[in-house]
Amino acid sequence: MAEVGKSPLVSRHSKGLKGQVRVPGDKSISHRALMLGALTVGETTIDGLLEAEDVLATAAAMRALGAEVSRDDDGRWHVHGVGVGGFSTPSAPLDFGNAGTGVRLCMGLIATTPIRAVLTGDASLCKRPMGRVVVPLEQMGARFVASEGGRLPATITGAERGIPIAYTLPVASAQVKSAILLAALNTPGETTVIEAVPTRDHTERMLQAFGADITTVPEGGGRRITVRGHTEFNPQPIVVPADPSSAAFPLVAALITEGSHIILENVMLNPTRTGLIETLVEMGGDIVIRNERLAGGEPVGDIEVRHSRLKGVRVPAERAASMIDEYPILSIAAACAEGRTEMIGLDELKVKESDRLAAIVAGLSANGVPHEVGENWLMVEGAGPAGRPRGGGVVETHMDHRIAMAFLTLGLASREPVTVDDGRMIATSFPSFMPLMQGLGADISSA
Repeated sequence: MAEVGKSPLVSRHSKGLKGQVRVPGDKSISHRALMLGALTVGETTIDGLLEAEDVLATAAAMRALGAEVSRDDDGRWHVHGVGVGGFSTPSAPLDFGNAGTGVRLCMGLIATTPIRAVLTGDASLCKRPMGRVVVPLEQMGARFVASEGGRLPATITGAERGIPIAYTLPVASAQVKSAILLAALNTPGETTVIEAVPTRDHTERMLQAFGADITTVPEGGGRRITVRGHTEFNPQPIVVPADPSSAAFPLVAALITEGSHIILENVMLNPTRTGLIETLVEMGGDIVIRNERLAGGEPVGDIEVRHSRLKGVRVPAERAASMIDEYPILSIAAACAEGRTEMIGLDELKVKESDRLAAIVAGLSANGVPHEVGENWLMVEGAGPAGRPRGGGVVETHMDHRIAMAFLTLGLASREPVTVDDGRMIATSFPSFMPLMQGLGADISSA
């Protein structure tokens, strides 16, 4: 019997996934389009916005801070901004639900604006550490009063006059980098972020498109990004490409289910986001990129995928930043491969929507997938040439959408059905996951 309030889902062995589909708009681009649109003077239009709970929470926060945000019946969004530094104190706490990106980037927006705001989220988000963002933003003049352990709910008071800093990221984090760069927009002088390992550069690309004074230069194996503050923004039309992190689920599903052949349309192919595709190709995945082009400053293309016999590989630590959200689904591909797949440098998995490393390990154990785990590494022993793990387990999702979707994908190839204890949180990033996968031929349903 399902626990009250939960919505368990079950997936069963499937064959021959077929179809040409477009997954929802990229979540990272959607958050940033709303935020940067709110900093313009004038109207920014957004087509293809991901209308999932995380992004809608960011839209509500921008409204609460003073921007006008609306949606047409045809799905086009309009943002009338208040200008850099133009936010007003919200009348109620800003609730970001499960959106870690939304709340951390919003901290940067508020940090150098002289207003006060309370930031909160759901039970999962309130367990996630915020200290790594708070440290540099306090150096820029913001003041934080957080809950125990540096967690949400937290009250932030923005600086009357921001302090420019030069900050070297202690860990590879696009969210921390982006928060600092957004805070720099209303700070006099130059603020610099140095990253030893390149992370997602969506913020830099979009800042440039909106007219920010930003420069990026290589430094060692990483990058030095500098923003000069107090530059007015120009409204822009934004077309949001399909989210590669969402595309990862039907992509892997097609690779591991016999007789499958699908095409995923208009997927973002930013090189800071393609680590999973690179890894799957190394594993022997039949993946072809077609119709490559640029859209809104981001490379996009159509991904053609056929069922493949995968082999285990060693995934280098330096690739982690380009696929940190994809390790749950990579572990499923590894479980269906021949031989061992080794993943190292997984520290960031512990501070996502759940301790994802622990959640992956528990899910593999529940479904009879041999594995070994260490402090920041995971080894998965694949099911061999047949590519069919045992399955049969019930997976605790810990309110993590990617854990839910990953193990539902496992059930499509396993010998026994796989159940996830709760599928409600899938709506935070991929509200159309169930109908899209069912339309391709996947046997996924309510338990």
